[in-house]
Amino acid sequence: FTMMIKTLALSSLALGSVAAFTATPWNSRNDNLVVTTSTPRAMVAFSPDDRPESSTTTSTTSELPPLSTSTEPPPQKPSRIMSQALPFLQCPVVLQENLDMAGNVGFDPLNLAQNTEQLWNYREAEIKHARLAMLAAVGWPASELWDRAVASQFGMDPLLDDTGRAPSLLNGGLGRVSPIWWGFCIGLCAAIDMYGLAKARRGDPQYRPGMLGFDPLNLYPADQQGQARVELAEIKHGRLAMVTVVSYSIEEWVTKIALVDETPGLFVPLTEAVEQLEQIEMLAFE
Repeated sequence: FTMMIKTLALSSLALGSVAAFTATPWNSRNDNLVVTTSTPRAMVAFSPDDRPESSTTTSTTSELPPLSTSTEPPPQKPSRIMSQALPFLQCPVVLQENLDMAGNVGFDPLNLAQNTEQLWNYREAEIKHARLAMLAAVGWPASELWDRAVASQFGMDPLLDDTGRAPSLLNGGLGRVSPIWWGFCIGLCAAIDMYGLAKARRGDPQYRPGMLGFDPLNLYPADQQGQARVELAEIKHGRLAMVTVVSYSIEEWVTKIALVDETPGLFVPLTEAVEQLEQIEMLAFE
Protein backbone atom coordinates (compact mmCIF):
# COMPACT_ATOMS: atom_id res chain seq x y z
CA PHE A 1 0.00 0.00 0.00
CA THR A 2 2.87 2.41 0.79
CA MET A 3 4.43 1.58 -2.58
CA MET A 4 1.14 2.47 -4.35
CA ILE A 5 0.96 5.82 -2.61
CA LYS A 6 4.52 6.69 -3.69
CA THR A 7 3.73 5.68 -7.27
CA LEU A 8 0.66 7.98 -7.42
CA ALA A 9 2.61 10.88 -5.96
CA LEU A 10 5.43 10.52 -8.53
CA SER A 11 2.86 10.31 -11.34
CA SER A 12 1.13 13.53 -10.19
CA LEU A 13 4.49 15.30 -9.97
CA ALA A 14 5.39 14.28 -13.54
CA LEU A 15 2.03 15.40 -15.00
CA GLY A 16 2.23 18.75 -13.24
CA SER A 17 5.73 19.36 -14.60
CA VAL A 18 4.57 18.63 -18.15
CA ALA A 19 1.57 20.98 -17.85
CA ALA A 20 3.82 23.81 -16.67
CA PHE A 21 5.65 23.84 -20.02
CA THR A 22 2.65 23.24 -22.29
CA ALA A 23 2.13 26.03 -24.92
CA THR A 24 -1.06 28.02 -24.63
CA PRO A 25 -3.32 28.40 -27.68
CA TRP A 26 -3.43 31.65 -29.89
CA ASN A 27 -6.06 34.09 -28.77
CA SER A 28 -8.27 34.50 -31.79
CA ARG A 29 -10.11 37.57 -30.45
CA ASN A 30 -7.28 40.12 -30.40
CA ASP A 31 -4.48 38.11 -32.03
CA ASN A 32 -2.21 38.60 -29.03
CA LEU A 33 -0.18 35.85 -27.50
CA VAL A 34 -1.16 35.14 -23.90
CA VAL A 35 1.53 33.46 -21.84
CA THR A 36 0.24 31.44 -18.90
CA THR A 37 2.46 30.13 -16.15
CA SER A 38 0.84 27.19 -14.36
CA THR A 39 1.88 25.99 -10.99
CA PRO A 40 2.84 22.33 -10.95
CA ARG A 41 0.01 20.20 -9.76
CA ALA A 42 2.33 18.36 -7.37
CA MET A 43 3.01 21.60 -5.53
CA VAL A 44 -0.71 22.35 -5.44
CA ALA A 45 -1.26 18.97 -3.85
CA PHE A 46 1.07 19.81 -0.97
CA SER A 47 0.10 23.53 -0.58
CA PRO A 48 -2.47 24.97 1.77
CA ASP A 49 -6.05 24.99 0.58
CA ASP A 50 -6.36 28.77 0.39
CA ARG A 51 -3.57 29.03 -2.20
CA PRO A 52 -4.88 29.50 -5.72
CA GLU A 53 -4.30 26.79 -8.22
CA SER A 54 -2.52 28.97 -10.78
CA SER A 55 -1.34 32.50 -11.35
CA THR A 56 -1.87 33.93 -14.84
CA THR A 57 -0.08 36.95 -16.21
CA THR A 58 -0.92 38.52 -19.52
CA SER A 59 1.83 40.28 -21.35
CA THR A 60 1.12 43.79 -22.47
CA THR A 61 1.59 44.14 -26.17
CA SER A 62 2.67 47.35 -27.83
CA GLU A 63 0.78 48.15 -30.99
CA LEU A 64 2.60 49.51 -34.02
CA PRO A 65 1.82 53.13 -34.93
CA PRO A 66 -0.84 53.35 -37.63
CA LEU A 67 0.19 54.18 -41.13
CA SER A 68 -0.29 57.75 -42.26
CA THR A 69 -3.76 58.15 -43.70
CA SER A 70 -3.54 61.86 -44.50
CA THR A 71 -5.95 62.86 -47.27
CA GLU A 72 -4.28 66.19 -48.03
CA PRO A 73 -3.28 66.36 -51.72
CA PRO A 74 0.40 66.86 -52.50
CA PRO A 75 1.40 70.44 -53.24
CA GLN A 76 0.89 71.31 -56.87
CA LYS A 77 2.84 73.74 -58.97
CA PRO A 78 0.97 76.87 -60.04
CA SER A 79 -0.77 76.40 -63.35
CA ARG A 80 0.92 77.97 -66.34
CA ILE A 81 -1.49 80.33 -68.08
CA MET A 82 -0.41 81.57 -71.47
CA SER A 83 -1.18 85.03 -72.75
CA GLN A 84 -4.22 85.24 -74.99
CA ALA A 85 -2.73 88.12 -76.96
CA LEU A 86 0.74 86.55 -77.22
CA PRO A 87 0.24 82.75 -77.02
CA PHE A 88 3.99 82.10 -77.01
CA LEU A 89 4.47 84.06 -73.75
CA GLN A 90 3.24 83.32 -70.23
CA CYS A 91 0.56 85.59 -68.85
CA PRO A 92 2.02 87.92 -66.16
CA VAL A 93 1.08 87.01 -62.60
CA VAL A 94 -0.68 90.33 -61.95
CA LEU A 95 -2.94 89.82 -64.96
CA GLN A 96 -3.66 86.25 -63.85
CA GLU A 97 -4.90 87.62 -60.53
CA ASN A 98 -7.26 90.05 -62.34
CA LEU A 99 -8.75 87.90 -65.06
CA ASP A 100 -12.17 89.47 -64.48
CA MET A 101 -10.93 92.89 -65.65
CA ALA A 102 -12.57 93.87 -68.93
CA GLY A 103 -10.28 93.45 -71.91
CA ASN A 104 -7.64 91.48 -70.00
CA VAL A 105 -5.98 89.31 -72.64
CA GLY A 106 -2.67 88.87 -70.81
CA PHE A 107 -0.82 91.55 -72.81
CA ASP A 108 2.00 93.09 -70.80
CA PRO A 109 5.24 91.93 -72.44
CA LEU A 110 7.30 94.56 -70.58
CA ASN A 111 5.77 93.70 -67.17
CA LEU A 112 4.91 97.32 -66.46
CA ALA A 113 2.28 96.40 -63.85
CA GLN A 114 4.09 94.93 -60.84
CA ASN A 115 1.03 94.71 -58.58
CA THR A 116 -2.73 95.16 -58.65
CA GLU A 117 -2.55 98.81 -57.60
CA GLN A 118 -0.29 99.66 -60.51
CA LEU A 119 -2.52 97.67 -62.84
CA TRP A 120 -5.57 99.69 -61.79
CA ASN A 121 -3.65 102.95 -62.26
CA TYR A 122 -2.70 101.91 -65.77
CA ARG A 123 -6.31 100.96 -66.48
CA GLU A 124 -7.45 104.41 -65.28
CA ALA A 125 -5.02 106.01 -67.73
CA GLU A 126 -6.00 103.61 -70.52
CA ILE A 127 -9.73 104.22 -70.20
CA LYS A 128 -9.20 108.01 -70.18
CA HIS A 129 -7.06 107.90 -73.31
CA ALA A 130 -9.51 105.46 -74.90
CA ARG A 131 -12.49 107.76 -74.36
CA LEU A 132 -10.57 110.78 -75.60
CA ALA A 133 -9.42 108.81 -78.66
CA MET A 134 -13.01 107.78 -79.48
CA LEU A 135 -14.00 111.46 -79.49
CA ALA A 136 -10.98 112.34 -81.63
CA ALA A 137 -11.64 109.51 -84.09
CA VAL A 138 -15.01 111.12 -84.86
CA GLY A 139 -13.97 114.74 -84.39
CA TRP A 140 -10.97 114.62 -86.73
CA PRO A 141 -12.86 113.87 -89.98
CA ALA A 142 -15.85 115.91 -88.78
CA SER A 143 -13.62 119.00 -88.43
CA GLU A 144 -12.29 118.52 -91.95
CA LEU A 145 -15.85 118.25 -93.27
CA TRP A 146 -17.52 121.16 -91.46
CA ASP A 147 -14.80 123.48 -90.11
CA ARG A 148 -15.03 125.97 -92.95
CA ALA A 149 -18.83 126.08 -92.85
CA VAL A 150 -18.96 126.57 -89.07
CA ALA A 151 -16.19 129.20 -89.10
CA SER A 152 -17.95 131.21 -91.83
CA GLN A 153 -21.17 131.21 -89.79
CA PHE A 154 -19.41 132.87 -86.86
CA GLY A 155 -17.17 135.10 -88.97
CA MET A 156 -13.98 133.30 -87.89
CA ASP A 157 -11.00 131.99 -89.80
CA PRO A 158 -11.02 128.23 -90.43
CA LEU A 159 -8.35 126.14 -88.71
CA LEU A 160 -7.74 123.86 -91.70
CA ASP A 161 -4.64 124.38 -93.78
CA ASP A 162 -4.59 124.90 -97.51
CA THR A 163 -4.90 121.15 -98.20
CA GLY A 164 -7.89 120.81 -95.89
CA ARG A 165 -6.00 118.93 -93.15
CA ALA A 166 -6.88 119.29 -89.47
CA PRO A 167 -4.29 120.79 -87.06
CA SER A 168 -2.08 118.22 -85.34
CA LEU A 169 1.46 117.79 -84.07
CA LEU A 170 2.62 116.47 -87.44
CA ASN A 171 0.43 118.67 -89.65
CA GLY A 172 1.08 121.82 -87.62
CA GLY A 173 -1.47 124.59 -87.24
CA LEU A 174 -2.03 124.20 -83.48
CA GLY A 175 -0.88 127.78 -83.00
CA ARG A 176 -4.00 129.00 -84.80
CA VAL A 177 -6.22 127.61 -82.03
CA SER A 178 -7.50 130.28 -79.60
CA PRO A 179 -5.81 130.23 -76.15
CA ILE A 180 -9.27 130.60 -74.63
CA TRP A 181 -10.29 127.30 -76.17
CA TRP A 182 -7.10 125.65 -74.91
CA GLY A 183 -7.79 126.95 -71.42
CA PHE A 184 -11.37 125.68 -71.51
CA CYS A 185 -10.29 122.19 -72.65
CA ILE A 186 -7.51 121.93 -70.06
CA GLY A 187 -9.77 123.14 -67.24
CA LEU A 188 -12.56 120.72 -68.19
CA CYS A 189 -10.17 117.75 -68.38
CA ALA A 190 -8.58 118.67 -65.03
CA ALA A 191 -12.00 118.92 -63.33
CA ILE A 192 -13.05 115.52 -64.68
CA ASP A 193 -9.73 114.00 -63.64
CA MET A 194 -9.96 115.39 -60.11
CA TYR A 195 -13.50 114.08 -59.76
CA GLY A 196 -12.39 110.63 -60.93
CA LEU A 197 -9.48 110.56 -58.45
CA ALA A 198 -11.73 111.54 -55.56
CA LYS A 199 -14.23 108.85 -56.50
CA ALA A 200 -11.48 106.21 -56.75
CA ARG A 201 -10.08 107.06 -53.30
CA ARG A 202 -13.38 106.66 -51.47
CA GLY A 203 -12.73 102.95 -51.04
CA ASP A 204 -15.95 101.82 -52.68
CA PRO A 205 -15.62 98.04 -53.28
CA GLN A 206 -17.89 98.36 -56.33
CA TYR A 207 -15.65 100.95 -57.98
CA ARG A 208 -13.88 100.07 -61.20
CA PRO A 209 -11.45 102.20 -63.22
CA GLY A 210 -13.26 104.85 -65.24
CA MET A 211 -16.52 104.60 -63.29
CA LEU A 212 -17.52 108.27 -63.05
CA GLY A 213 -21.25 107.72 -62.72
CA PHE A 214 -21.98 109.55 -66.00
CA ASP A 215 -24.84 107.75 -67.74
CA PRO A 216 -27.61 110.24 -68.60
CA LEU A 217 -29.30 107.80 -70.99
CA ASN A 218 -29.18 104.85 -68.56
CA LEU A 219 -27.30 102.66 -71.03
CA TYR A 220 -25.31 100.86 -68.34
CA PRO A 221 -27.05 97.52 -67.60
CA ALA A 222 -28.08 96.52 -64.09
CA ASP A 223 -26.98 92.86 -64.32
CA GLN A 224 -23.35 91.80 -64.02
CA GLN A 225 -23.30 89.99 -67.34
CA GLY A 226 -24.54 93.07 -69.17
CA GLN A 227 -22.07 95.30 -67.33
CA ALA A 228 -19.17 93.04 -68.32
CA ARG A 229 -20.32 93.12 -71.95
CA VAL A 230 -20.56 96.94 -72.04
CA GLU A 231 -17.18 97.41 -70.32
CA LEU A 232 -15.54 95.02 -72.76
CA ALA A 233 -17.08 96.80 -75.75
CA GLU A 234 -15.91 100.18 -74.45
CA ILE A 235 -12.29 99.17 -73.92
CA LYS A 236 -12.16 97.42 -77.31
CA HIS A 237 -13.56 100.44 -79.15
CA GLY A 238 -11.22 102.70 -77.18
CA ARG A 239 -8.12 100.71 -78.07
CA LEU A 240 -9.12 100.67 -81.72
CA ALA A 241 -9.74 104.42 -81.60
CA MET A 242 -6.26 105.09 -80.16
CA VAL A 243 -4.68 103.18 -83.03
CA THR A 244 -6.98 104.96 -85.50
CA VAL A 245 -6.05 108.48 -84.36
CA VAL A 246 -2.35 107.66 -84.62
CA SER A 247 -2.93 106.33 -88.14
CA TYR A 248 -4.84 109.54 -89.02
CA SER A 249 -1.90 111.72 -88.10
CA ILE A 250 0.71 109.56 -89.84
CA GLU A 251 -1.41 109.15 -92.96
CA GLU A 252 -1.99 112.88 -93.44
CA TRP A 253 1.63 113.71 -92.64
CA VAL A 254 2.91 111.26 -95.25
CA THR A 255 0.37 111.81 -98.04
CA LYS A 256 -0.21 115.56 -97.46
CA ILE A 257 -3.88 114.91 -98.26
CA ALA A 258 -6.82 115.38 -95.94
CA LEU A 259 -8.36 112.21 -94.60
CA VAL A 260 -11.81 112.97 -96.00
CA ASP A 261 -10.33 113.69 -99.44
CA GLU A 262 -8.23 110.52 -99.50
CA THR A 263 -11.18 108.23 -98.65
CA PRO A 264 -14.24 110.25 -99.68
CA GLY A 265 -16.48 107.19 -99.88
CA LEU A 266 -16.46 106.97 -96.07
CA PHE A 267 -17.44 110.57 -95.33
CA VAL A 268 -19.61 111.95 -98.13
CA PRO A 269 -22.59 110.60 -100.09
CA LEU A 270 -21.76 108.10 -102.77
CA THR A 271 -22.68 110.46 -105.63
CA GLU A 272 -20.32 113.15 -104.38
CA ALA A 273 -17.60 110.58 -103.83
CA VAL A 274 -17.91 109.43 -107.49
CA GLU A 275 -17.71 113.03 -108.71
CA GLN A 276 -14.60 113.68 -106.65
CA LEU A 277 -12.94 110.53 -107.97
CA GLU A 278 -13.72 111.56 -111.55
CA GLN A 279 -12.17 114.96 -110.95
CA ILE A 280 -9.06 113.34 -109.49
CA GLU A 281 -8.77 111.05 -112.54
CA MET A 282 -9.14 114.00 -114.92
CA LEU A 283 -6.42 115.92 -113.11
CA ALA A 284 -4.17 112.84 -113.21
CA PHE A 285 -4.48 112.47 -117.00
CA GLU A 286 -3.84 116.16 -117.60
